[in-house]
Amino acid sequence: MNELFSTRLKKLREEMGLTQEDLGAAVGLSSEYISLLEAGKRTPSIIALNRISKYFQKNVSYFLETRENPFDLLKSDERIDPDTREVLNDFKKLSEEYLELEKVTGRQAQLAPLYTTGLSPQNMAEEERRRLGLGNEPIKDIFKLIEVNGCRLIRMRLPETSKVSGLLIYLEEKNAVLALVNSSQTLERQVVAAAHLYCHYLKDRLESPIVDNLDVLVDEYVTLYSPREQFAQVFASRFLIPPSKVREIIEREIKTRRLTYADVIFLKRYFGVSASAILRTLRMMNYLSRSQFEAYFKYDHQAEEKAIFGNISAEEIEKIRPEEKIIMPDRYFLLKKEAENVGKTPSDEEPKDLGEKPEAYLHPAEENEKKSDEK
Repeated sequence: MNELFSTRLKKLREEMGLTQEDLGAAVGLSSEYISLLEAGKRTPSIIALNRISKYFQKNVSYFLETRENPFDLLKSDERIDPDTREVLNDFKKLSEEYLELEKVTGRQAQLAPLYTTGLSPQNMAEEERRRLGLGNEPIKDIFKLIEVNGCRLIRMRLPETSKVSGLLIYLEEKNAVLALVNSSQTLERQVVAAAHLYCHYLKDRLESPIVDNLDVLVDEYVTLYSPREQFAQVFASRFLIPPSKVREIIEREIKTRRLTYADVIFLKRYFGVSASAILRTLRMMNYLSRSQFEAYFKYDHQAEEKAIFGNISAEEIEKIRPEEKIIMPDRYFLLKKEAENVGKTPSDEEPKDLGEKPEAYLHPAEENEKKSDEK
């Protein structure tokens, strides 16, 4: 009860922009008492419960009744086939282990602020870049950026039959968010999927669980989905490819408004996104004519990139890496090491075999070292 009450109390207070002192003064309780309630260290008295529920215009039951676990809701989601559902059981186990490591180390991830204002997706992307101090530079590693901003992101290879690009879970009683990106996709599509999920994390996480189909990452199909998905896809594009940086690079390096296909791939490599994503951005900014866009879009991008630049792309590098079934965040391994050092490691229960032995449970660096030793 304390954990559930504390989570909902803190969420309501922060959504209204109140400090603990503000809330305490409004309901006639001390800020110290509010702090203890939010930390789950004190059970609310009947008087406190009534005052707080009346102030927020909520029924008392709002603070006490549990809601269906979002992991359980996924079991009835028609977009998830039986094979994918089996893998999601492993995702649940890993998520529980991750949260247990946070508990034993006392290092719970702090959630990023929730965007509740009516910003456009473009303005929200720019505002989030400002908040993170990114300027207009490319994002070096979207997965790590999401990880250190409170969203625990796990990449797992889903079955070939799966139509899931990614999903996001908000566990209200723990005030924790976990995301999954389908690593069966190309690396560049994983980057877009992660940015798309990051928008859901910042704006829609209370609507958990959120399941993204593969089609929501394709501009031609995303219009068939809800406005929420269209919003997230526009956000992802602007967040990953700031137009101001595109203009800067073109004016400084390319120095022409008529871009060759080699120029397009240069920009694609610079921002670390897919060829289709950079093509759409350049078309939107009028750097490509319709005929150029349509012609370039039909190219074999990977073959052309290798022919132009003579070295392999990030996508090919990803294919050379050991084929991990599961790629856990660096933060997970950091917490696991800390828990081991103090003798508090939770009992490990490895996920079910996803086809081959899931050696991906190792950190990627350990996996590469293991491969070198075998050679």
